[in-house]
Amino acid sequence: MVTNLNVDTALLQEAIELTGEMTMENLVEIALRAYIQRLKQMKILELFGAIDYEESYDYKQQRNIA
Repeated sequence: MVTNLNVDTALLQEAIELTGEMTMENLVEIALRAYIQRLKQMKILELFGAIDYEESYDYKQQRNIA
């Protein structure tokens, strides 16, 4: 897919220096992959504490079953 993007040249230059990538296509793909990964991580963090366990739940006993 061909898409025209207007991106800050200072950001592109910094990305080139940090990644060593020389093509804009690779830089955009790397950035999108990192962005998507970060969003997925944030969604997982939102689940923290969402599961309520019974007071009598013994996780140590569950580990020893296997």
